[in-house]
Amino acid sequence: MNGKWLSIVVLLAVAGLLFGVNSCGRSQELVSIQVQPVSETFGASNIRVVDDAGLTVQLRALGTYIHPPVTKDITGQVTWASNDTQMMTVDSSGLLTVTGITCGGSLVSATVTTNSSAGGLSSSGAIVTGYMTGNVVCFTSSGSGGSGSPVLTLTFAGNGTGTVTDSPEALSCATPTPCLFQFASGTALTLTASPVGTSVFGSWAGCDSATNINPCTLTLTGNRTVTATFN
Repeated sequence: MNGKWLSIVVLLAVAGLLFGVNSCGRSQELVSIQVQPVSETFGASNIRVVDDAGLTVQLRALGTYIHPPVTKDITGQVTWASNDTQMMTVDSSGLLTVTGITCGGSLVSATVTTNSSAGGLSSSGAIVTGYMTGNVVCFTSSGSGGSGSPVLTLTFAGNGTGTVTDSPEALSCATPTPCLFQFASGTALTLTASPVGTSVFGSWAGCDSATNINPCTLTLTGNRTVTATFN
């Protein structure tokens, strides 16, 4: 009789040990990521997009795990990315920053690529991603009877490098990426092209002034594209 009970006790002990090993192997599996805030809006319709440059918000990434269920702050463990870096950027710490170049909406992601759970079980390179949306309000009125918000598009031509600036508006654009800026209708602009390194200024296109004169002058009453050529 004593031998029978001893056998039962041994079987229960082995079963408990196997269950414990199995549970450990499945611990801490990341199943979802939530980004906070879920959305953030910058600027206003009576503020020029360029004036929104430098606005920031700190994002947080919360990871939900199973085996056992728990939620953790994993802000520093995810890979952050913005799908429109002309509108806003996000650094490795989750700091979201408005560039002041374009307006609209951008999708920001927080991603973790896992090759195994914390318990060591393979998850075949599982990718877990969470999202938030960042919005920059487009300028539509000066707030004092303005008649709209024409867009100036700056593009570049030639095989040289350089920058285009406008003082005191703080407009700045560098080769090779085109830039978009919004102004109140009737805004007078003076654009200066500055070659970089051994490059030289070639010409303007789309200005009110002559193509070979630097700086370029224009009055923005509607959408316009201006091209600076550097050779």
